[in-house]
Amino acid sequence: MMAPSDSGTPTTVTIRALAQRLGATLIGDSARSESRVGGIQPIDAAGENDVTFVADAKHQVAVANSRAAVVIVATPLEDVAMPQLVVKDVNAALIETLRLFAPRLKPIAEGVDPSARIGTGVQLAAGVSVGPFVVIADNVRIGANTLIAAGCKIGQDTTIGSDCRLEANVVVHHHCALGHHVVIQANSTIGSVGFGYALVDGAPTLIPHNGGVILEDFVEIGANCCVDRAKFGNTIIGAGTKIDNLVQIAHNVVIGKCCLIAAQVGVAGSSRLGDGVVLAGQVGLADNIEIGARALIGAQAGVMGNVEPGARLAWTPALNVKEAARVVAHILRLPKLAQEIKRLTARVDRLEASENDKE
Repeated sequence: MMAPSDSGTPTTVTIRALAQRLGATLIGDSARSESRVGGIQPIDAAGENDVTFVADAKHQVAVANSRAAVVIVATPLEDVAMPQLVVKDVNAALIETLRLFAPRLKPIAEGVDPSARIGTGVQLAAGVSVGPFVVIADNVRIGANTLIAAGCKIGQDTTIGSDCRLEANVVVHHHCALGHHVVIQANSTIGSVGFGYALVDGAPTLIPHNGGVILEDFVEIGANCCVDRAKFGNTIIGAGTKIDNLVQIAHNVVIGKCCLIAAQVGVAGSSRLGDGVVLAGQVGLADNIEIGARALIGAQAGVMGNVEPGARLAWTPALNVKEAARVVAHILRLPKLAQEIKRLTARVDRLEASENDKE
């Protein structure tokens, strides 16, 4: 499928031009180097005008049967008729090719939509775009070339850096600070009141959350996420961290730089994550624990205590991945063991019955 250009006509390039753009070595059928391509697809879905790619060895065999016009590879493949673009990093080349064929959307208009409501003392730098029905409270500052899409609400005394993008219906509450190049996908909330209660005269009473939220530079947050404000101080998400959809970050959490947090993760209050931590889907972290730098927590793991730097954990409660694999292996043997116990029990019953008969 070809991506439309601004004029509505498909964006296409020759295979030779694509090779130059990617810094790739073009090998194979030179006669096809002037053929034009207009999209990128997986091996089994690619058509005669598409680029495909091989990111790992297990997909190499399938390339021979692909209808694609050209394939991006890290090392040349044998028995492949189509031209090959040999690159140092397939993933980097894939990203660049996807950018090339991305849909050309209508440019966002600079300025403030007439339906937006802007408070007093608001500072909007050059190139800011404020979409329909946006509400910006008093004393907000927004940096250059930042997009605030339709329906967003920005709370009092909040600061947003330059080149940020807040998609539709994002809410950033009061006294939050977003760095530069921050992306927040639709319907996420930054700075909501955390889930912190104390029993007062037997009734759960909300503890005031007077702190804020800091999102450092190049943080990206998916759709329908919540990042709670701190009780005191700040909830902090470090530079370069990427967060998937449907993630809950509780009050006073501190997340390091360049962490990867997948969908449906829940991080309880006052937990601290070091740099480069990876949390796979549906991981749950207990409150007030520390996850060491570069630790990797497998999907659906429940982490109840501190984790050493570089650890690899899985299962609930979270265990070292090797130990978790042994536990799973034993669990899978339980049906067989149950049958064996049943057989041995029956044998013991027969032996005891025989001894009783002798008596």
